[in-house]
Amino acid sequence: MDSPATDLSQKLSREAEAVCRQYLSNGRKHGNYWVVGDVDNTPGRSLYIRLSGPTRGKGAAGKWTDAATGEHGDLLDLIAANLNLSTLRDTLDEARRFLSLPRPEPPARQPQTPVARGSPEAARRLWAMGRPIAGTLAERYLSARGLKGLRSVGALRFHPNCYYWREDADVDDAPDAWPALLAKVTDTAGTLTGVHRIWLDPQTAEKAPLDPNRKAMGNLLGHAARIGSPTDILAVGEGLETMLSLRQALSSLTVAAALSGNHLAAFDPPADRRRLYVAIDNDGAGQAAFDALVERFADSDLHLLPLRPMLDDFNGDLRKCGIDEMRSHLRPQLSPVDVPTLPAVETG
Repeated sequence: MDSPATDLSQKLSREAEAVCRQYLSNGRKHGNYWVVGDVDNTPGRSLYIRLSGPTRGKGAAGKWTDAATGEHGDLLDLIAANLNLSTLRDTLDEARRFLSLPRPEPPARQPQTPVARGSPEAARRLWAMGRPIAGTLAERYLSARGLKGLRSVGALRFHPNCYYWREDADVDDAPDAWPALLAKVTDTAGTLTGVHRIWLDPQTAEKAPLDPNRKAMGNLLGHAARIGSPTDILAVGEGLETMLSLRQALSSLTVAAALSGNHLAAFDPPADRRRLYVAIDNDGAGQAAFDALVERFADSDLHLLPLRPMLDDFNGDLRKCGIDEMRSHLRPQLSPVDVPTLPAVETG
């Protein structure tokens, strides 16, 4: 049986053009697509929405891609981003309103079976409780670090009261609760295996005064937080902010944050990849992780190319040097075959 979200997504796909005219009125029809600037209804030609096709699967009506950011989704995702809706419930309610459908009766609440703290199942439950980052403390935190235009990124969510278990707490002590930025950790198939949390100060939108103020849970080995649509070009590095900064400069680049030097060394790239960029933080751990990857894939066809920042990491480059200088620094490090596929480099 399909979920309510899947059912509504299919119903919306049958009315794809009407959805576009309602929420993206500054766009226009071009063949089998509705073309507009972005999910915020800005005039332009970057966002393409398919208007006809099957209700699910390849070529489905309602599927969209933003060529400028690489983000994509279905019409439910589009409505949520367009209206800055913070929960799935609000998004489904808006879809039903558009389709003139009644709201269903709530199902009887079933108690959840307890799961081990820090397990992949606990990570899945935490992720399900997150909301889009638009208008939240998480968006403020990222914006303050020079990271903008991320509200439609599906791999990021916000949790207003995320448990924090102190390292020195007794077994019977209750956890603290702080707002947190969540990042989804997945395997190469896109299956959620873990969640990365960055706890935030609700007053300043900076990192919370905790030690440590970031932790990951679930199955992390070989996996990463991935930002962007699957393409032939992938860059992997350590920190989430570092890799988001790299993608800010090279907007067509798909990036993966392995979340630590040790996990970077153990990263499993897609099996069909022939070229992998590795963002190396300017420290011993970053170089050691790159060296370990080179040794792991010495006998394979995978070609590893380092990307080195000007300062400590790419977020430092973005904040202190600016995006134009960052692009100029990155361009000579790219394989010539990749430069034409990354138009942001051309304008730097």
